[in-house]
Amino acid sequence: MRKDHRPYAVKKAHLRFERWYTQNRLRHHFESFGRGATVLRPWYVEVFGGPIHIGDYPTLIASPDRRIRLSVWSTQPGKGEIRIGSYCLISPGVRIGASACITIGDNCMIASGAYITDCDWHGIYDRVAPGESRPVTIADNVWIGDGAIVCKGVSIGANSIVGAGAVVTRSIEPNVIAAGNPAQIVRRLDPDHPMRTRGDWFREHPDLGRELEIWDRCVMQQNSFRGWLRSLLFPKRGD
Repeated sequence: MRKDHRPYAVKKAHLRFERWYTQNRLRHHFESFGRGATVLRPWYVEVFGGPIHIGDYPTLIASPDRRIRLSVWSTQPGKGEIRIGSYCLISPGVRIGASACITIGDNCMIASGAYITDCDWHGIYDRVAPGESRPVTIADNVWIGDGAIVCKGVSIGANSIVGAGAVVTRSIEPNVIAAGNPAQIVRRLDPDHPMRTRGDWFREHPDLGRELEIWDRCVMQQNSFRGWLRSLLFPKRGD
């Protein structure tokens, strides 16, 4: 549908349920879970193993056909963890799998379908063993593009961008754009140019929840239960 036909009261109830589910069901699967989280459809966020840490003001967007999967599995007791910083965006279909350690800095954006792993998950000759694992480090304000793959042992420097569909098999320095398979530097960013991050945006809107509520009330004020049901049962062109 092109438009959200729900009455404002229905959307508000849905958002309240998402917040309740995040606080009472999802957050307990994390070793630490920061304040101010926004999780859309949190019941489609799957967490396996641990410890998994996530910082303040994360945004996670999941969907029934593109679940977010965060998993830690190691054959060595006490090994394996995922650490995600503050103000990060994790989009639908993202998978992060750690056998050793995956560290993601603040203000990072991970686009739909991206895969980050620190392990092969099988040996070359021994297909039963999990294979080699080496830590992955993603610095602050990195943008991982749609469908990109970040492989074991890789470091990605601050502010860098990994293009859509790229396969990162070697470390990437700060302030560059890398693309392709295997990923290669295609452009260098100006390190002196002012950089606006997700954290800056949140600090610029300290009352963001209230601002969005006012916007929803304005946009949805003409919606009715009858019109909502009609759009569900008998959709028209333009709905």
